[in-house]
Amino acid sequence: MRIALLKASNDNKSFKMFEVLGANISKIDDLEKTDDKIKELIKNDYRTIIMTNEVASFSQSIIKKYNRTKDIKIVITSTK
Repeated sequence: MRIALLKASNDNKSFKMFEVLGANISKIDDLEKTDDKIKELIKNDYRTIIMTNEVASFSQSIIKKYNRTKDIKIVITSTK
């Protein structure tokens, strides 16, 4: 199972623990392109996507689409 973490590029606080553990975190410069990034991650076989609520607010339609599937898990966390 591949896990992706998404946050805004200017967010220096979220997912600190994951960064310390060496996790690969995707940072999005243009939050308007959040849907494109999610599609790219799914295409690259990521099945769990964890994102901050800031990023999620730019992707309502794609999140609703994949919340109905059992293959893709999308988790939204609060921005720290």
